[in-house]
Amino acid sequence: MYNVLNSVIRQTARAVSRISARSMCSSTSEEVLKNLDVLVKKDKVVVFMKGTPGQPMCGFSNAVVQILRMHGVEEYTAYNVLDNQELRQGVKSFSNWPTIPQVFFNGEFVGGCDILLQMHQSGDLVEELEKLGIRSALLDKQTPSN
Repeated sequence: MYNVLNSVIRQTARAVSRISARSMCSSTSEEVLKNLDVLVKKDKVVVFMKGTPGQPMCGFSNAVVQILRMHGVEEYTAYNVLDNQELRQGVKSFSNWPTIPQVFFNGEFVGGCDILLQMHQSGDLVEELEKLGIRSALLDKQTPSN
């Protein structure tokens, strides 16, 4: 039931994100939204965060980096929204998600830190990474037998 609920939440967030990106053009320039569309589709995993993976500048961004690291996801594109105010506001309009960090898989909005953490805890993140052709490092960890 928990997995079904998480799936519904993610699907709803994605649907709202697509609708809102079109309707938010008045507050965010059409060019910024087009650029964001290109950026999120550029790589399998894209993260908009405060700071960089090597030096996150907020706890939520750090949590996303740590979750990805736990799963062995080291190849992803990260954009530091602190370097560009237009990017920071634009990605919020693009995804219709008010907070940073934001995570995208194959051009689709996944969510923020809270959603990624829920996916990690439920095991859904392993499945989503598998869809991207990424094997989670957690699958390779064996628990010692007694």
